[in-house]
Amino acid sequence: QVQLVESGGGLVQAGGSLRLSCAASGRTFSSYAMGWFRQAPGKERAFVAGISLGGGDTNYADSVKGRFIISRDNANNTVYLQMNNLEPEDTAVYYCAGAGIGPNNSGRVVYMNRERYGDWGQGTQVTVST
Repeated sequence: QVQLVESGGGLVQAGGSLRLSCAASGRTFSSYAMGWFRQAPGKERAFVAGISLGGGDTNYADSVKGRFIISRDNANNTVYLQMNNLEPEDTAVYYCAGAGIGPNNSGRVVYMNRERYGDWGQGTQVTVST
């Protein structure tokens, strides 16, 4: 199990930027594929972005492609979500999630399905105003 703590959320105007961070502790961070999800009021938690063990493979929800960038720093056990050109529709609680990857699985896997992730942070609120 890995413990995850998000930070960096806040209030920003439309068109602005924020960078979310997720600090991990516990198990070996580099053996976890990581993802960011978000949940808006009244909606289900939805995939935003994912990254493989080494960071060489990424995937994004269509709604954030070209605006958001996921990255990771395995030396510092941290995953980031750079969010640019924010829109009011991006308002949500953002969650960091980790999926342990066994030695027999591909190190390039990027999960989009939230059921694949076993470890979750508490979330950080992002509010985008018009």
